[in-house]
Amino acid sequence: MKLQRGLSLNALMLGGAALGMLALLGMKVLPPWMEYGNLTKAVKGTAADSSLKDATVAQVRAAFGRRADMDDVKSVAPADLDITKEGGELVISFKYEKKIPLFGNASIVFDFEGSSAK
Repeated sequence: MKLQRGLSLNALMLGGAALGMLALLGMKVLPPWMEYGNLTKAVKGTAADSSLKDATVAQVRAAFGRRADMDDVKSVAPADLDITKEGGELVISFKYEKKIPLFGNASIVFDFEGSSAK
């Protein structure tokens, strides 16, 4: 007599449900992380812009606003940036919180923070 091998229908259904939940979680969590990457790129690009070495804070904010629009950054406005000069270099930093509702009253909260400093 041969032994049967394979998955039962119950195991297949439970595995499919688990994969579906992981896929849903990934689809909800991935966009904020992608936006954080775009925000970091915009901040570093603005700080590295040689035409902004002697610019005012308002000019730096305007330059960041243009880059943020191109990179589709909505979570941080130019007014939310902390702009300083350290050792003659322009340093732009940011900090924000993103709350992602999952289902019912369950949510995930991310605290994002970054800076143009190397």
